[in-house]
Amino acid sequence: MAITIKNLLTFISAAAALSAIILLPALNPLWIAWRRGSLSAELVVMNATIYTSDPLLPFAEAMAVRDGRILRVGNYSSMKDLKVHDTYELNLNGKVVLPGFIDSHLHLIFGGLQMGRVELRAVKSKNDFVRKIKEAVRDKLPGQWVLGGGWNNDLWGGQLPVASWIDDITPNNPVWVSRMDGHMGMANSLALKIAGINRNTHDPVGGSIVRAIEGEPTGLLVDSAMKLLLTVIPEVSIHERRDALVRASRHAVMRGVTTVVDFGRYFPGASVDHVWQDLSDVFKWADSAGKMMIRVCLFFPMPTWSQLVDLIQEKGKSLSHWIHLGGVKAFADGSLGSNSAMFYEPYEDDAKNYGLQVTNMDWLLNATLESDKSGLQVAIHAIGDKANDMVLDMFNSVVTLNGMRDHRFRIEHAQHLVRGTTTRFGKQNVIASVQPNHLLDDADSAEKKIGRNRAQQGSYLFQSLLAGGAQLAFGSDWPVADINPLESIRTALLRMPPGWKNAWIPSERIALDDALKAHTIWAAYACFLDQDLGSLSSGKYADFVVLPPNSWSEFAKEIPDVVLATYANGKQVYP
Repeated sequence: MAITIKNLLTFISAAAALSAIILLPALNPLWIAWRRGSLSAELVVMNATIYTSDPLLPFAEAMAVRDGRILRVGNYSSMKDLKVHDTYELNLNGKVVLPGFIDSHLHLIFGGLQMGRVELRAVKSKNDFVRKIKEAVRDKLPGQWVLGGGWNNDLWGGQLPVASWIDDITPNNPVWVSRMDGHMGMANSLALKIAGINRNTHDPVGGSIVRAIEGEPTGLLVDSAMKLLLTVIPEVSIHERRDALVRASRHAVMRGVTTVVDFGRYFPGASVDHVWQDLSDVFKWADSAGKMMIRVCLFFPMPTWSQLVDLIQEKGKSLSHWIHLGGVKAFADGSLGSNSAMFYEPYEDDAKNYGLQVTNMDWLLNATLESDKSGLQVAIHAIGDKANDMVLDMFNSVVTLNGMRDHRFRIEHAQHLVRGTTTRFGKQNVIASVQPNHLLDDADSAEKKIGRNRAQQGSYLFQSLLAGGAQLAFGSDWPVADINPLESIRTALLRMPPGWKNAWIPSERIALDDALKAHTIWAAYACFLDQDLGSLSSGKYADFVVLPPNSWSEFAKEIPDVVLATYANGKQVYP
């Protein structure tokens, strides 16, 4: 090689750098870093079956971790130069390792609160319903509220509960128990009296007071009508909410969840202040006290979009590696179970009812325009086929007016669609944030509520959405359904409701790889966290789960029910 001035200078610079490392170690940061072990691994996961969710390296057998992040993924021999005397080696004997699951839609603190309240999820008869309330009243002093939820009237034939079921056993205690979907609840007569709800009370916009033939309220309130009662329920204390976060986080990591997209205690009729109070009183407290176990990406009520813009301008989108500010959420319609999801055609069991438009569309368009223009991600709840089309039309208008950029608009649920709508998600780059385990409850009820043909043609169209180029993100909507990604993945693969012998709409089953990505890398993309989360790749957070199967073929053959261990930041958080 010819000697040039450039080559000579390069050689001198390299020699000087080497001399600095060898001769002046105390002054050289590289030498200090090496001596301190910052270029070495604290943890090496070895002898594992690692599914990475990274297409560049789908599988590996080993992974090195330091300072909460992944240094390297590959075969075991490639980790040897990263090992030092105090590197801990975790030999998994072939066990399957996946990226930590991301739950793309839940209500974390609300779910934690519900864990300490009346649980009606498994109730299958009127008698059981009444018995559960009676048991709860025994522990209450006169005047104390009995709160809870999770009931599903479809489990006992469809008859909706009414206040008269429980009035005689709750004369001194107001009661409010919400339906499993959070879009309907039942109050006893004392609670209605405290709230001032009677035959003369008008239905609010976007909600309804269910009435008997003579006009008296039955105790059931739907969507925004719930606000009439929720405002008189005493506020939950800071200590109760903090305990709820800890309880909910423990439940999440037990299921392998390391990150959640949290839509907070915000439902139709609920105060927009709750999510903000929980940020300041609960999440920031847990972060500063070292009590965070999972990462949270928080979404805020759309009416408060300017408040979120101000906070992001001041603090950025990540308050810490645990707390991320996601965007804003609004509602287009209600839910199927409450007969308030908005459809083109009426309900089979309520011929004059097409569902509820929960939010004024002119307001929703303007608020979405301003939120998007300010750089916020927008997520809209839409369940019925008409509601989904309305939101897609609105998103299209926003792009036309605000221009093209990486919006990553989300539709939460995207549950019932007319067939042509599935391709619109892909064409418009709208994320379908869906909850597979909802179909386990809805398979029977959907056919009763909207008819067999409509239900079969347009419900939970996961494969059609993928074929149309859409991005799926899986979640639970906890506490509507339980946090359980493994069951969610199994449901997406099999679509087999309890007691059924055949799959419900088998053509909409998806592949294992797609289901895993919908709970990992696609879910991370859906909340703008894919640079740090969602796959086991160098530089990303070392969030992963260990599962019982000893090989990939064993895992693919039968999805396990349990998680053996959950790691966040390379530290074991469960068990």
